[in-house]
This record gives sequence, structure tokens and C-alpha cells, in this order.
Amino acid sequence: MATIYDVARMAGVSPATVSRVFNGVGVSVAKVAAVRQAAEQLNFTPNRTARTLRRQSSEVIALVIPDIENPYFTEMARGVEDVASEAGYSVVLCNSDAQVEKESTYLRIAIAEHMSGVIVAAASDRTNLDELLGTGRPVVAVDRSTGHDIDGVVMANRDAGLSATENLIESGYRRIAHIAGPEHIETAAERAEGWRRALAAHDLPSEGLLRFSSFRVDGGREVMEELLALPEPPDAVVAGNNLIGVGAIQVLTERGLTPPLVGVAVIGSLPFTTLSPSLVTVVRLPARHMGVMAARMLLDRISGDDQPARTVVLRNELLPASVSR
Repeated sequence: MATIYDVARMAGVSPATVSRVFNGVGVSVAKVAAVRQAAEQLNFTPNRTARTLRRQSSEVIALVIPDIENPYFTEMARGVEDVASEAGYSVVLCNSDAQVEKESTYLRIAIAEHMSGVIVAAASDRTNLDELLGTGRPVVAVDRSTGHDIDGVVMANRDAGLSATENLIESGYRRIAHIAGPEHIETAAERAEGWRRALAAHDLPSEGLLRFSSFRVDGGREVMEELLALPEPPDAVVAGNNLIGVGAIQVLTERGLTPPLVGVAVIGSLPFTTLSPSLVTVVRLPARHMGVMAARMLLDRISGDDQPARTVVLRNELLPASVSR
């Protein structure tokens, strides 16, 4: 099924111009003709319900994320803003602090302010989008699913956990811990599952080596301290996200246990560390591309795309450390 981007490409105009043509906003006669000709050739017909809602909405979309201080989400936000701006939309960035109550407030504001759509990285498995979806406004989930039948863009989280752990095993480590994010967050649980699969495939121990924490620096620090205090500490650790990785590396540096003495693999690019990046295995997550994909899907829905909900899974990239045990 053709989308607004297909029409724009064929007509040689921007997606914003296509939207203006079908919503009766002033556009030159030549551009109107080009857009309508392209739409006819591609059999593109905007959904009437979506068009009605569009005329009642502002050219603003909301992006609701759980942690504005995490560079992963700010990188994703940049991807959203790039696409939205090109299409003539503004983006309101909302930080939920991973709190469902705060998230709900932002979703109600999106309704009250007649925003055209919402992109949301759910605060938890208790996130409720019923009221927002009841208004007919399109919603796209990013980073994690919501349990609703809506479009989504997620990472291959199990594969990320698996490849990070496999790399440490290949480097000679045998007692590999995993510091995960909150257990009720889908991304944390899936990455932990990948870690388990890798250890099981090599008949390596996992008991007592999985710890759930927050997706923040202090969470990584606290759990790394706990792991080092074990009677038999791990010889390597997989950090469940970038900030957990920073916290774990801080503790290891303070203890004089930097890689390769203790191996480290981080899921997500390290935003800051005093340790040379070449000493750490990184599973790079395409956060900006996630934002780009989510924004395009949302704008398609705003323009009338009514095909069944779909989920895009983005692959990660393994960047091995330059040292082995």
C-alpha cells in the first residue's frame, strides 16, 4: 500500500506538501496537480476519518520517553525531530521519569492540546493508552511494546544480550554476570534472556549472576559492588544498557579491575567514561534510526494509512573490545 512518502517522492515534493494538498491548505496549482497525479498512479487515498481528525489537530506531535538524561533516548528524539520537522510538524518532548502517573499526565495533555499523534516509550508494563487511542489519534510505540494493537519500532534485544555474552565467552571469560534494568521492563527481560541462552549454550554458570536494577548509573554502581562482594566474583559482566555500563566501569576502575582483568560488554553506546572505549565490547543500538522509523510511521498514520499495525525490529552492531583475557 502506497504511503505519503511514496506520493511525495513521485511528485517531487515534500511529505508536508502532500499533506497540505489533501487537507485543503494553500499550495501552488502546479504542486497540487503533481501530487494528485502521483496519488492517482499509486492508488493512494487518505483515510477520511484521519483527514477529519487531522483538520481538528495541531501540527504537533508528542514524544514521551522515560529518561531524558539518557543519551540513548535523546539520540532517538533527534531522529524523530528530523523527520517531523521536514514534514512541517513540531515535536513536544515529554520526560516521564519512568513513572506511569507522570506519563498519563502527558498523554492527557496530548489529547487536550489536540496534538496530531504520539510516539511513546512506555514507562512500564502498566502504561495505559486506552484514553488516547479512544480519541482516534495515532500512536507509535518505541523501544518496548505496550500490549496495544499499534505500530512499533523495537530493538532485537534478545540478540543483543546473546551477542554481548558470546563475545565475552569467546574472549576467554567463564563466570559472566549480567546487570539488567528493571525486571518488569520488556527490554531488560529480553536482554537477560539472551544472556541466559549464551551461557546455557556453553554450559556456563548463571545462578546468582543475574541482578535486576535501574537503567541508571547508580544502578550499575550498586550492583557491581554487590557482585564483587560475592565469595566467587564474576570475571566479566554484561551491562544491560549504556548508563548501567558507566556505573559498572566506574566501580571496576576504582577497584583497579579494568578490562581485561574483568571483562565488560555494554548494550548501547557508552556516553561517557574515563576508560578507553577499545577495552569494552559494545553492542551498538541504532537509536536515531529508531526515531526516524517511528516518526515516519506516525506521519503515515496521520495522513490516513489504515493498514494493519506492524512492528519493525532493528538489528544491532557488535563492536568487540580490542583486548582478550
